[in-house]
Amino acid sequence: MSTTLFSLAFGVGTQNRQGAWLEVFYAQPLLKPSAELVAAVAPILGYSEGNQAITFTTAQAAQLAEAVKGIDAEQGKLLTRLAESHKPLVATLLAEDAQLSSTPEAYLKLHLLSHRLVKPHGVSLAGIFPLLPNVAWTSQGAADLSELAEMQLEARLRGELLEVFSVDKFPKMTDYVVPAGVRIADAARLRLGAYVGEGTTVMHEGFINFNAGTEGPGMIEGRVSAGVFVGKGSDLGGGCSTMGTLSGGGNIVIKVGEGCLIGANAGIGIPLGDRNTVESGLYVTAGTKVALLDENNNLVKVVKARELAGQTDLLFRRNSETGAVECKTHKSAIELNEALHAHN
Repeated sequence: MSTTLFSLAFGVGTQNRQGAWLEVFYAQPLLKPSAELVAAVAPILGYSEGNQAITFTTAQAAQLAEAVKGIDAEQGKLLTRLAESHKPLVATLLAEDAQLSSTPEAYLKLHLLSHRLVKPHGVSLAGIFPLLPNVAWTSQGAADLSELAEMQLEARLRGELLEVFSVDKFPKMTDYVVPAGVRIADAARLRLGAYVGEGTTVMHEGFINFNAGTEGPGMIEGRVSAGVFVGKGSDLGGGCSTMGTLSGGGNIVIKVGEGCLIGANAGIGIPLGDRNTVESGLYVTAGTKVALLDENNNLVKVVKARELAGQTDLLFRRNSETGAVECKTHKSAIELNEALHAHN
């Protein structure tokens, strides 16, 4: 048996009446756990190899706590608490970062992102959607949709209200982890699997999807979609009440460099280098034709925006007379970027 694992976590979760997992909470997931820890827990769990999600009893939790307390005190304390659980327990062991094969595995990788143990697109999420059941997220936790009506009736008969906050495959991040050093105005707008770097402020209209996030510090007032990673000191929304948009998804990673400003109702479909500014209301896609201007506003050439991806000190704007998308570089872009940041 190999004692080298990509990840290991002990969790407590919710199953429906047929025993299928709806969700799993991992309080202390581990990335690349020590070989000594793996060797101590494997015999108790009956683990031999591969990627596995293994259910275990409270009695086994107590055994595991005793076995690991001299190796990893924090994991030992966690397992001691899990031994008191009235909910089902699961240990998820990932030998490699491979395509997902179970709901507990999917939840572990989402936790790794929100615990800042891996960055967006730093872990394989292939096959995740079929493994995440569509769940009613309620005031009493996750509920199977086929069981929800009966649960609502039972609650009413007890004189209680079972409130349904959302029906979705993804729960809100803050029900599972609240990263240190962040401000979040509306917790419902961050999905589990979001990476929120220290120093990040997410305002009321800000949204961060799973497998996306911010390095921090910075301010998010718009939408950060899957596959996007925003660099330090960048503002999305530019201090305005309306939204900017960053679009990624699939196997595309759109990285936003440090010190960028994406204005209100603006958006991008290309990576940005450091200190880029996108004017309010302007959406720059990879195929957008952009007029490159020199410092005297003379046309140098016309290129597609993808050719400017990742370059530093750019200002993207729309000509108010012709409607053409223009780009200025170097000193003029830096000065305007600094002025806009100072204003906001």
